[in-house]
Amino acid sequence: MADVKKVATRDSYGSALKELGAETENLVVLDADLAGATKTNIFQKAFPDRHFDCGIAEANMINVAAGLATMGLVPFAATFAMFAAGRAYEQVRNTVGYPHLNVKIGATHGGISVGEDGASHQCCEDFALMRTIPGMTVMCPADDVEARQMVRAAYEMEGPVYMRFGRAATPVFHGEDFKFQIGRGEVLREGTDIAIIATGIMVPEAIESGKILAEAGINARVINMATIKPLDEALVLKAAQECGRIVTVEEHSIIGGLGEAVCAVLAEKCPTPVRRIGVNDEYGHSGPAAALLEQFGLCASNIVRQVREMLGR
Repeated sequence: MADVKKVATRDSYGSALKELGAETENLVVLDADLAGATKTNIFQKAFPDRHFDCGIAEANMINVAAGLATMGLVPFAATFAMFAAGRAYEQVRNTVGYPHLNVKIGATHGGISVGEDGASHQCCEDFALMRTIPGMTVMCPADDVEARQMVRAAYEMEGPVYMRFGRAATPVFHGEDFKFQIGRGEVLREGTDIAIIATGIMVPEAIESGKILAEAGINARVINMATIKPLDEALVLKAAQECGRIVTVEEHSIIGGLGEAVCAVLAEKCPTPVRRIGVNDEYGHSGPAAALLEQFGLCASNIVRQVREMLGR
């Protein structure tokens, strides 16, 4: 994919906010002293009177966002995933989730690919934490096109939303004719031998693994599951029924994320062998993003290896 355009989805987030800001008057953006890193500074430069820097006080920022929502505004609150889902969890749960306020959380720098920032900032628990909040929509885009459309979809829906955006640039594989829908998965490659269900920056790796497997005569169905909650259960069940085996791939702990969401559906409705690829029950550590992803098995080569093992080939 060396010749493919690459964009970090955090850049997509900032650009989408600016586009929406030009079209609406009730959209406001909050940040916790990280506007340059989260890319909300793109919105800030265009609409300085609608951007609020709450300082290094993430819990307060969420409370401010909740207050703005009660006044009819649509606040997008941005910070690193570790702080949005971790430090401010109580405020997200009690101040936003409990009254079901129309607050959108844009969490950047999630997962192992945060790289050199190390274990303290490599949040691999955010999907799990946010999934447990009643009424919370949880999403993670795979590329620039999907990320920009996801932000627009979040603005247009009523209720709390958590979106995770990445730090590292990733391949853009969607065309501008792509139409994102909350709660709907997307089949990127057809196949009947096994299904690979991925989310976020693992989707390009799943696509690449599908190509490698095809060369070996293994037809893998590749599915992009950008919405983790509500999960596209119909698509998961169809994959289970038609493929017989499933591999899930996520830049998140195997505990509480996409893999467990898929397993919960299948255990109740269509028992199917599943192998979860993600971060095992361990912390990350500092290092170059690409090297860390490979070390933790979040790469096409490991997906291929796991598929071969499941198929006994």
